[in-house]
Amino acid sequence: MTALERVLPLLDRPPAEPDVSRGYLDLLGEEARQHDTMAQRLMRSGFLPKIYEDVWRPVMFGLSKGPLGPSVEEEYALARDWLDLAAVPDGTVLDVACGPGNITRALAAGMTGHGLVVGIDASSTMLDRAVAETARPSPRGENGAADAAYVRGDAADLPFRDEAFDAVCCFGGLYLFDDPWAAVDDITRVLRPGGRAVFLTTRRPELPLIGTGSAVLGRLTGIRMFGTDDLCHALRGRGFTALRQRTYGLMQFVGGTRS
Repeated sequence: MTALERVLPLLDRPPAEPDVSRGYLDLLGEEARQHDTMAQRLMRSGFLPKIYEDVWRPVMFGLSKGPLGPSVEEEYALARDWLDLAAVPDGTVLDVACGPGNITRALAAGMTGHGLVVGIDASSTMLDRAVAETARPSPRGENGAADAAYVRGDAADLPFRDEAFDAVCCFGGLYLFDDPWAAVDDITRVLRPGGRAVFLTTRRPELPLIGTGSAVLGRLTGIRMFGTDDLCHALRGRGFTALRQRTYGLMQFVGGTRS
């Protein structure tokens, strides 16, 4: 069974004739996008996917995290650790707003059994890149035993059935959603009880002038700035326990276990 065939039983409403012509399962087709923002348009461009993993993400996230923030490789290790992938070597893992699949591949490399990591994103250009990079052997030998598969779908309105996943990761996507709390609801829905979720998202500075400036910038670009306690409070209210948080500059890592 191929990785894409393994995705179909996880869907809430599997298509009668799955479109996998571009190497990923396309559930959107030519569906029009609404409430477009500058950031969303950039993510769907043809240019950004080419430089996202090697240039854009290290530079932009590095500036946002500050000099004391973790490296990209340390982020990957943190995601694998906080999701406790060693406990689900044959499990199913979801990477929400996966972009070009860099986190998806890092999660798959951290699973020792024949698990499945599913990356979902609405951008066809990002997923084209993800498919190409996943097919290419890793120079560091980090292909892992787990399968990686990609779905083009609405990451804020997940097309998967209830409790389909053992772990969920959302690194660098929550701040782009029109309704991030509805997205957190959906992440909770598709995560099995006892499963872990981990997020990397923005953090609004507490200093008044900087905080006000970041809020204005967020409205112009479509990037939401979250308060330091916002995501922890949201997860706690949805029944998550064992919450963990690390803050670095304008970014924060938050994780927890669904009760």
